Amino acid sequence: MNHSLSNRYSAKARHFHWTVAALVILAYALILSTDIFPRSTGIPAFLLQSHFWTGIVVLLLAIPRLIERLRQPPPPVSPPLHPRLELLSRITHWALYAFLFAQPLLGIMTVWLSNGTIPVPGTSLAVPSPFGVTPHLGHSLESIHKTLGTAFYYVIGLHIAAVLWHQFVRRDNLLKRMW
Repeated sequence: MNHSLSNRYSAKARHFHWTVAALVILAYALILSTDIFPRSTGIPAFLLQSHFWTGIVVLLLAIPRLIERLRQPPPPVSPPLHPRLELLSRITHWALYAFLFAQPLLGIMTVWLSNGTIPVPGTSLAVPSPFGVTPHLGHSLESIHKTLGTAFYYVIGLHIAAVLWHQFVRRDNLLKRMW
């Protein structure tokens, strides 16, 4: 086995990581940009629908990403981390995975319970809800979705700060494993 390759995540894991990261950024950009345009233009509705579908794609990619993560354990950080830092790293990573599942699922349930369908942007198509419309419950789930979305910012920020610390302070191989 090539030594440099054994110190990297698998090609699948790297692909899932960067694709999901880009999609999470896109989901945030879409939802944050809905307030920029007047509602009368229809652009906010299109952006919101695109946000829904970006979240659905994140969920669909999170499944094989998690399977790959369980199939192929992460390569070791060199030099090794102190056990407490290793524990914090594991907690942060599992929190990221929890968000990758919870946020899209909450978003899907919010839309289905509030509207009865998830519209396909730019078309008259929609995915119908298997549940009845329950606006009160949909509103409650939306509130949780928004709160978790804010918390997700902080976990993502912690993840990025840790990567930068590893790269520029600790100067270990953490980032190289994901390239």
